[in-house]
Amino acid sequence: MHTPHDQYVRVRGAREHNLKGVDVDVPRDALVVFTGVSGSGKSSLAFGTIYAEAQRRYFESVAPYARRLIHQVGAPKVGEISGLPPAVSLQQRRSAPTSRSSVGTVTNLSNSLRMLLSRAGDYPPGAERLDSDAFSPNTAAGACPECHGLGRVHRTSEELLVPDPSLSVREGAIAAWPGAWQGKNLRDVLDALGHDVDRPWRELPAEQREWILFTDEQPVVTVHPVRDADRIQRPYQGTYMSARRYVMKTFAESKSPALRAKAERFLTSAPCPACGGSRLRPEALAVTFAGRTIAELAALPIAELAGTLRGAVSEAARLLTDDLRSRIGPVVELGLGYLSLDRSTPTLSAGELQRLRLATQLRSGLFGVVYVLDEPSAGLHPADTEALLTVLQRLKDGGNSLFVVEHHLDVVRGADWVVDVGPLAGEHGGRVLHSGPVAGLAEVAGSATARFLFGRAAAARRRVRRPRGWVTVGPVTRHNLRAVTAGFPLGVLTAVTGVSGSGKSTLIGEITDELPGVGRLVSVDQRPIGRTPRSNLATYTGLFDVVRKVFAGTEAARELGYGVGRFSFNVAGGRCETCQGEGFVSVELLFLPSTYAPCPDCGGARYNPETLRVTYRGRTIAEVLDLTVESAADFFADTPAVARSLNTLLDVGLGYLRLGQPATELSGGEAQRIKLASELQRGRRGHTLYLLDEPTTGLHPADVEVLMRQLHGLVDAGHTVVVVEHDMAVVADADWVIDLGPGGGDAGGRIVAAGTPAQVAGAQGSATAPYLARAVGAGSPPGAAERP
Repeated sequence: MHTPHDQYVRVRGAREHNLKGVDVDVPRDALVVFTGVSGSGKSSLAFGTIYAEAQRRYFESVAPYARRLIHQVGAPKVGEISGLPPAVSLQQRRSAPTSRSSVGTVTNLSNSLRMLLSRAGDYPPGAERLDSDAFSPNTAAGACPECHGLGRVHRTSEELLVPDPSLSVREGAIAAWPGAWQGKNLRDVLDALGHDVDRPWRELPAEQREWILFTDEQPVVTVHPVRDADRIQRPYQGTYMSARRYVMKTFAESKSPALRAKAERFLTSAPCPACGGSRLRPEALAVTFAGRTIAELAALPIAELAGTLRGAVSEAARLLTDDLRSRIGPVVELGLGYLSLDRSTPTLSAGELQRLRLATQLRSGLFGVVYVLDEPSAGLHPADTEALLTVLQRLKDGGNSLFVVEHHLDVVRGADWVVDVGPLAGEHGGRVLHSGPVAGLAEVAGSATARFLFGRAAAARRRVRRPRGWVTVGPVTRHNLRAVTAGFPLGVLTAVTGVSGSGKSTLIGEITDELPGVGRLVSVDQRPIGRTPRSNLATYTGLFDVVRKVFAGTEAARELGYGVGRFSFNVAGGRCETCQGEGFVSVELLFLPSTYAPCPDCGGARYNPETLRVTYRGRTIAEVLDLTVESAADFFADTPAVARSLNTLLDVGLGYLRLGQPATELSGGEAQRIKLASELQRGRRGHTLYLLDEPTTGLHPADVEVLMRQLHGLVDAGHTVVVVEHDMAVVADADWVIDLGPGGGDAGGRIVAAGTPAQVAGAQGSATAPYLARAVGAGSPPGAAERP
């Protein structure tokens, strides 16, 4: 029996990131939404404080080994939290899933399907019953030995490896070989082995060409390098590696995406001839259920798979199929019935991936926990958001609390309670403006959320621009698009809309700079700007190069003999060697993901004490990296090269980020806006076509206004902007709309409507139209663009 006292999670004195000693009471057993502009501190409160404290308590209750390390990682900066139940976090993962990860592995549905085939499948007469591992391409027991469970084999040919046979080996005939010393070494080894490296490739005997490109032998030979004028190189033992062997090894083992991408250019990929692309051994493919192999079942749309499983005969099969269908239910309910279990996760959008995880949680049957969710509506069409609210309600009705960081106004309206943080971002935020029922937010004067939630932000309608030309894309047949042809207007802002899985990203992926009328093409996606804390805002935009020159130019640096390199945390010299300039050390936790903790020697400063003796205007280089973009813009106002970069970051609404904020802490939306700012700071000559995939993800409506000003500025300067978008306020503000659908997967992949926002808002059979009609309001803006 709950006492009235523990109906609330009570937070006292929260000081995480920019929170200013926040006290707040949040009800349990309710849907609570945390709102506020980007960088206001809402995630610091929901994730950095409440969830972090629940996690810390969990660790303390588990293993002494983990407990010993947790103090290093650091408890959240908070006075006290009472009434806090166990918590489950559903954040939008930034990591790139591997090609072996699929819809089936994310949802655990693959495990259940393998169990079904193992226990209740139809085996050939006399065949031995297989363990469930034998039905997985990711295990040694199940993987096809030919393609190692990848389903495709990579091959190469002389034409790919040697594109220009008129060149000699010394002139670079073997294009697949590495550059620099490594490539020279391979040429020198071939020379030492007695091959003619100065004769045109086409004149070499066929058996020599075959050996050079394809041999698996790796002979070792003494190489006598040609003496350079400035240095003497001693003879060394060189090992030969054929072009094919080098390409295959690089593609399979290199950690560098750039090297792997280069190697891939010299390979052709085809379905594995042994398993036909199914990735499994023949023994597993001989077992069927309802007349289908596991590969055929995994290729069905999930909604269709549920129907196939109805025909179970035996009691064991019925128990397993009932369990599978009950797990499939929430996936279909969240609008993902068009996905198949074998669909690889790198091809999914962030929204699809987040909803798959949510559907999995629905089946967990947990009771009395706090689910802390990070923008579950990200990447969702308004029609899908309604299904999401139903699912959140069900989790709440199951006896759980939901604390949701969210910008989508429909989700905010559906909440029982709202915690609005602000009023602005960074040091101008960090206060709770309102904590209570949603209606009460209307009375809060300083709230940016209230302005949009209660309709006080209606902007004057803009005149729709006329296109100055068109580019035609298609016919495209890819994924679920079937011979689709689309016209994109030039010199205007186009929004591409449609429910999740309708084919939007596939269509804009076909826009290339080879199309007539497209000058330069810039694709601004949400992939991370780096995968370790070493990469950050300052290094990515290039402004850190100028900052280092400023420090190297100080009198103190000149006296100490410090050059620009001294102020880099990526090379030995000025950096702290304990953490190698990362500011963090990786803490490995047994049975848990590794985590980063501040470096015990430099405390996160990244530099050694000698480097920190140099100051510029009273600040060390570490203190400059700790400045927000907004503060740094004032600090460097009279250094034009730095000020230009900082002002473009301010223009896209990123004034609250710190210059040295690690790439690992940035959201997909923040990474995308940093890339956009990097583009904006370059001198834009000629016509550029900008492609943006859901640029408003993770943005408060007030930040969307700032971003839209930038995008309209690009169009007014003579460029073309194409956005894939679910935010109907943005779509209503576009000049042209291309709506795909009507559904997702096989039910989508067609252009349902194309025209001005007002025209598409009235289209029949469009899932977008009713929501767009609400955003457009009555009447069409003047000057509508007509397709010739």
